[in-house]
Amino acid sequence: MTTSAMRMRAWTGPAILGFGFRPFFLLGAIWAALALVLWIVALAGGPSLPTAFDPVSWHAHEMLFGYLGAVLAGFLLTAVPNRTGRLPLTGWPLAALVGLWILGRIGVSLSALVGVAPAAALDLAFPVVLAAALGREILAGRNWRNVPVVALLAVFAITNALYHLSAAAGGFPANGPALRIGLGVAVLLIMLIGGRIVPSFTRNWLTARGSAARPVPFGRADRVTMGLGLAALLLWALRPEGAATAALGLVAGLAQVWRLTRWSGYRTGAEPLVWVLHAAYAFVPLGFLAVAAAAVGLIPAPAAEHVWMAGAIGLMTLAVMTRASLGHSGRPLAATRPIAGLYWALILSVAARFLAGLLPDQTWLLHLAAAGWVAAFGGFAVIYWPILTRPRLAPHRPNRREGAP
Repeated sequence: MTTSAMRMRAWTGPAILGFGFRPFFLLGAIWAALALVLWIVALAGGPSLPTAFDPVSWHAHEMLFGYLGAVLAGFLLTAVPNRTGRLPLTGWPLAALVGLWILGRIGVSLSALVGVAPAAALDLAFPVVLAAALGREILAGRNWRNVPVVALLAVFAITNALYHLSAAAGGFPANGPALRIGLGVAVLLIMLIGGRIVPSFTRNWLTARGSAARPVPFGRADRVTMGLGLAALLLWALRPEGAATAALGLVAGLAQVWRLTRWSGYRTGAEPLVWVLHAAYAFVPLGFLAVAAAAVGLIPAPAAEHVWMAGAIGLMTLAVMTRASLGHSGRPLAATRPIAGLYWALILSVAARFLAGLLPDQTWLLHLAAAGWVAAFGGFAVIYWPILTRPRLAPHRPNRREGAP
């Protein structure tokens, strides 16, 4: 019987096509840095892309649907085979899926030349094929636990289509319901997937250190907090302003704070690969509190949305990419100082972007936020290039000098 390991070992082509996380994490990080540079250049009056989107809507689309789409693909194409026992997507079929993602980025960026409809078709082909492939594997492997994830991925694709429709109608989709729904789906995925991996990885690390402390396991309380979060996100997506949105956002934010405190994050300061997961999840409740404040006019809406966009999504994806790339490439699960530096650069970027929304005349804050973002994701591409493009390391076997029998 062919196993996942056998399928990967049988692949003799480029190592980057040996598993889903390799191309999508690397290309996603490169695009996260490059897309921001292109946007900053356009805002500064330099050359702009021939896209049918206005600059802000293009920027928002490519961060949410472009970058996050790649990271979700890399994560799910790695996690689903591990949970279903089915074979992973490798080799040229994986290359074809990567090609669809690249065509989507080209289509959206050149949509004023290729046409709005062809650009939308190119962009939407990737999430549709990805959702269909993952859904088939989950059904075949009867892994019903992952059905909600694929369902949310399908909603994410539909929301992307609504974003394109809004732009085609001459709207400003970066300020419309399509962006809020897409962002809400991303936050739900973090609550769902993060609610599994953050306590799980924390438990493993604490156990390895001999600590008796344990995160509280997933239970009814988690379902209640997630239900409150879902309700708050739905109301915010449809009515971003108003006392009801603010009240429900406040309750959901406090509930998520309580959920996070049950995971023993304060004990993980010695290992950046673990504490960054808690730091990233902290931006989920902070985002709820921020949009609650924005709903009653206390802070600008863009500043609030970036707590989720740059903070929750940006830091959580960076945390997952750095950790998963090490583990699945046969390297120790321990962050070096440069890797920890990526986290701090992104945290600085999020803080600067939030303050820039509060102090719009302080343009240096936007520059600082952009520099931190590019340093984080560009730095990931540089540090992880050899890890993601070279074969998995063989298990270490000590020689006689190291104490082998």
